Amino acid sequence: MPLFAATVFLSAFLLFQIQPIVAKMILPWFGGSSSVWTLCMVFFQVELLLGYAYVHLVHEKLSPRRQPWVHGALLLLSLATLPVVADPSWKLDAQAHPTWSVLAVLATTVGVPYLLLSTTGPLMQAWYARAFVARGAQPYRLYALSNLASMLALLSYPVLVEPALAVTPQAWVWSAGYALFVLVCVATAGYTVRRQNSATAHAAPLEDAPRPGWRECLLWVGLAATASMLLLAITRHLTQDVAPVPFLWVLPLALYLLSFILCFDAPRYYVRPLFLGLLPLAFVALDVAMNQGLDVPVLVALLCAAVFVFCMVCHGELVRRRPPLRHLTLFYLMLSVGGALGGLFVGLLAPVAFNAYFELPLGLFLCALLMVRVLWPGLRGRWRAALLLALLVYGARLASLSLDDVRGYTEVVRNFYSQTRIDESVDEDGLGPVRKMVHGSITHGEQYLNHPRRATAYYCERTGIGRALLSLPTDRPRKLGVVGLGAGTLAVYGRAGDEMRLYEINDQVLDLARRHFTFLADSAARTLPVLGDGRLMLEGEPPQAFDLLAMDAFSGDSIPTHLLTLEAFDAYLRHLRPDGLLAVHITNTYLDLRPVMASAALHMGKVALLLELPSGHGDPFCRRSSWVVFVNPAQAANLPPSLQGAQVLQPRPGFRPWTDTFSNLFDILI
Repeated sequence: MPLFAATVFLSAFLLFQIQPIVAKMILPWFGGSSSVWTLCMVFFQVELLLGYAYVHLVHEKLSPRRQPWVHGALLLLSLATLPVVADPSWKLDAQAHPTWSVLAVLATTVGVPYLLLSTTGPLMQAWYARAFVARGAQPYRLYALSNLASMLALLSYPVLVEPALAVTPQAWVWSAGYALFVLVCVATAGYTVRRQNSATAHAAPLEDAPRPGWRECLLWVGLAATASMLLLAITRHLTQDVAPVPFLWVLPLALYLLSFILCFDAPRYYVRPLFLGLLPLAFVALDVAMNQGLDVPVLVALLCAAVFVFCMVCHGELVRRRPPLRHLTLFYLMLSVGGALGGLFVGLLAPVAFNAYFELPLGLFLCALLMVRVLWPGLRGRWRAALLLALLVYGARLASLSLDDVRGYTEVVRNFYSQTRIDESVDEDGLGPVRKMVHGSITHGEQYLNHPRRATAYYCERTGIGRALLSLPTDRPRKLGVVGLGAGTLAVYGRAGDEMRLYEINDQVLDLARRHFTFLADSAARTLPVLGDGRLMLEGEPPQAFDLLAMDAFSGDSIPTHLLTLEAFDAYLRHLRPDGLLAVHITNTYLDLRPVMASAALHMGKVALLLELPSGHGDPFCRRSSWVVFVNPAQAANLPPSLQGAQVLQPRPGFRPWTDTFSNLFDILI
């Protein structure tokens, strides 16, 4: 048992440790979008399905003696694919086809090692069951152990691994761990062969049992798919609309794995009356979370508690229906089919088929429907009628919530990068009709139709970027750069003869800015939109000699981290005139980006000036904002009037600067 346990634990730990490593490695190539994490989850779920299909095929088609030899040979061959470091050449295709590029780079980087790691859990359980069935083997406990290792891998990454190592050393350490796993697994295969050659192994074959019917298999698939859908949909809500920190990628997945551990290690932990009683409360919690403005800690706790209840119910019902050991590999295959289908629906189908995030209400309704199916045989008469009525009422409520997500907006669009909405309303301060571009819960530009040429929101003249633009020379044409288009508000500052290059990764945002707002059309400057990730575009262009370069590439309420590394600031510096200004928008609800700005200024030999416009400023056209403007030391000693009064940011003792291979959001959580 110890050798099997060590193999399973090590494989599961590596299986889930590589997920945040490789996601962080490729995140900068795809604009820092939260969709990268969702697609990584989809890829790993499909790989898990392929691994379980391999195990089922081997278990059914190969003799017990041949299985260890075949699998051991494949493990040794897989060492040729190390190390698991992504090829930077994939960046060239990242913008044209981001979804398929993410999947392709994952396949070429970690496809083979991950596939073989994914086979370990069910294969070791099958070998263990065959070798020790005479002793009353309980292989399902190995599945619980694998989920414990997976949870430890996830939780240790943001707390221990990410703060200590850059991403490339992380990949090399993981590769060394994989090589160790191969040796341990080959040793287990050898032990299995010796056990199978003994008389004991031949004396106790697995007990034959009827093959589960297709209806039972479909129920297994449905329960697994529902848990997967809800996990990914709620994680997307957390990372995009609440707080874009890796910990909130990890937390729901850890709870998902915890439910596996509790249900499979000891089914008694799934107290059926308790969790079925909590299920309606979890449905209500999601309803509240989607419709009420809650404090962030309350919202995170509410969503995570709901995830745990959903997963405990789905996985608890799965364990109640698990088959005899003879069909163990079929059971795991169906679980992986369900997980992959749920992931494919949320990660690939939903962004193409829907213009809003309908996958969450669909997942909730599927969960309710499956519980009706599970409970139906044990109910009679009025209880069945009551359950059907409750299901219909809940379905109507979810349909209403889904329509509210798109109803009342002028236009709603969605793609790989985000969901963007155009909202029209009448301003409460009497300024007339206002049109807004909204991403999640964050406004990315607004235009007052009675004042169409007025700079607004985070870009009015009293904000940091407004003050920086007003400090520029007026005796010659200027060249301006903006990373992150939004509604195009900064085009207001363009004068005749100026040139303004506007970098935008999302073609839908450019289309909406042109059709619903007049900032670009009304600008006196020559505006040149450039489609693509701002940093990648700048790295591929000759020096632009910008008088000012503004970084305003928000994703929801976050700035993609790859735009704030020392290497990124070096790229920006290359495109500035000797006296040019770099302005970075750091307004954020959850992250304090001042230490990142101060360390970047020290690296570039610049002075970082913090320009804040607080709440209650008295200008109805403006929003609270924080901008950092980088100037030369000589400029800092003789600031123009519009920049005077700014706070000079000082490096925080012990703060480690962000680089392309290292960033730690825990250091800057507010």
